[in-house]
Amino acid sequence: MRTLYNDQHTLHHGKLEMFRGELVPCFEVPARADFVLQELKRRGLGAIETPGTFDDAVIARVHAPRYVDFLRGAWAEWVALDPANAGRDAFPSYWPIRTFRSDMLPASFAARMGLFSYDAGSPLTSGTWAAAHAGAGCAIAAAQRLLAGDRAAFALTRPPGHHAGADFFGGYCFLNNAAIAAQTLRDAGMARVAVLDIDYHHGNGTQAIFWERADVHFTSLHGDPHTEYPYYLGYADEQGAGAGLGCNRNLPLPRGTGFAAWREALATALQGIAAFRPDALVVSLGLDTFADDPIAGFTLQSADYLAVGEDLARTGLPTVFVFEGGYAVAEVGVNAVNVLEGFEQAA
Repeated sequence: MRTLYNDQHTLHHGKLEMFRGELVPCFEVPARADFVLQELKRRGLGAIETPGTFDDAVIARVHAPRYVDFLRGAWAEWVALDPANAGRDAFPSYWPIRTFRSDMLPASFAARMGLFSYDAGSPLTSGTWAAAHAGAGCAIAAAQRLLAGDRAAFALTRPPGHHAGADFFGGYCFLNNAAIAAQTLRDAGMARVAVLDIDYHHGNGTQAIFWERADVHFTSLHGDPHTEYPYYLGYADEQGAGAGLGCNRNLPLPRGTGFAAWREALATALQGIAAFRPDALVVSLGLDTFADDPIAGFTLQSADYLAVGEDLARTGLPTVFVFEGGYAVAEVGVNAVNVLEGFEQAA
């Protein structure tokens, strides 16, 4: 299996994040991808490549232009406010909720940062845009490998992407790599694409992007949003709208869910995807379902991820894997590569 690796990911390295009322060291750190890369090399799973330049047009078909423009120039604006800002990350502190307007683009940097975000746990750093932009290139390149005839490809990148919507960031995510991969496949002529999100946290950004579309089927199995981030989306009654009605499926599971029950939910998800008859599958590969993850609540063990890969391979679909969450850093490499190896063996 070919891996498309983002060698720019270390440029995004937040110092602190807001977590349960206090600033703590970031959970989303460069070591996450480094451990996966090391494990891929140790097992010799396949070629590892760094994509070159790419056309930004597909990003513009997933994300709003004014949002992309903000991300591209945000750090320069932040430092221009005060040269001392070069030594500290930028956090949002205002949000236009409910009766506030969101159609107007304020001149204030702080106001625009709040307009394009939904939490205070995703620091914007000097290298955020470069890392996220290169990650989008990895997602595009992985999709292009499928178009060239590969059965599967892996986009190994961070920051992750599935919480990022068309015009907002949050949950450590800035550009939605899974959505960009799916859009790349659609642009190349695939009639239907399925996105399966197996991260512990609901892929609210991906859901929002494809909410009214019938050509992309989104399914997510995740921690119950009554108690788990992102709280405000991910409920079972969310089925899409307009042309997309019936093309969105959520399978929330209670904290403490073990592998047997989780795998049953996966089987249900894959049955629904098969009924959609997609030409390809994009998997948002979150590994925070692991029992020792510090910010999640399922109890999967490392060996379980081999079976996950096997189950995914049995769909028979060309598959793009996109690296998402997983914060038990020492084990995330083994768990991620177990999924890929299980897929390879079953395929």
